[in-house]
Amino acid sequence: MNPAFAGSMEMMHMTDNVQTLDYGRTAVSAEQRNKVLRNTYWLLALSLLPTVLGAWLGVATGVTRALSGGLGMIVFLGGAFGFMYAIEKTKNSAAGVPVLLGFTFFMGLMLSRMIGMILGFKNGSELIMTAMGGTAGVFFVMATLASVIKRDISGMGKWLFVGAMVVMVGGIINVFVGSTAGMMAISVAVIGIFSAYMLYDLKQILDGGETNYISATLALYLDIFNVFQALLALLGIMGGERD
Repeated sequence: MNPAFAGSMEMMHMTDNVQTLDYGRTAVSAEQRNKVLRNTYWLLALSLLPTVLGAWLGVATGVTRALSGGLGMIVFLGGAFGFMYAIEKTKNSAAGVPVLLGFTFFMGLMLSRMIGMILGFKNGSELIMTAMGGTAGVFFVMATLASVIKRDISGMGKWLFVGAMVVMVGGIINVFVGSTAGMMAISVAVIGIFSAYMLYDLKQILDGGETNYISATLALYLDIFNVFQALLALLGIMGGERD
């Protein structure tokens, strides 16, 4: 799966963030901000379980093996935008969490094709663990920065939005071109942009710009997903060992 596809979902979510970031920020108490952050972390941890299950099922059954090129892009974007719409409609109801977990299962299923390819390398398991560790490291650094940075960084949202759009367009083009160099360049860009998005989204929660923990979880999940798959793609290209 191309690392740029999930960027389109982040942009869809980002559009709403840009419009509502400053609304009511000062009215959100520290207690409420901490509650949103705490609930977001719990739901984010929970959301990784369906992702792992979906990836395992996809690898075990090979159900996504045929989803390559344009077909894979259509299925991925169609399913992802459908889930995004459903999450937006249910985020303030009891159905919000199950819909989000269904979305993360779908994302794991779509990721399974790349996981299967990486496992085809002699050191595939090691590459996957390295990508997981690298992603966790990026999240830890961004979470630490978000807690110590005191100034308003909401202005970087629009620049990140533009960057994500450029990466998405480049990724779609590369689906049909099939350039390894292009894949590497896109992966590096995705890691940089969505690492910054982690900082932005975490700071938004801490500053009271995001008060819905389901929306906050979705944003951070997409950041993590993008960084992980882009890092995994890079490791596969540069460090994959054939038997």
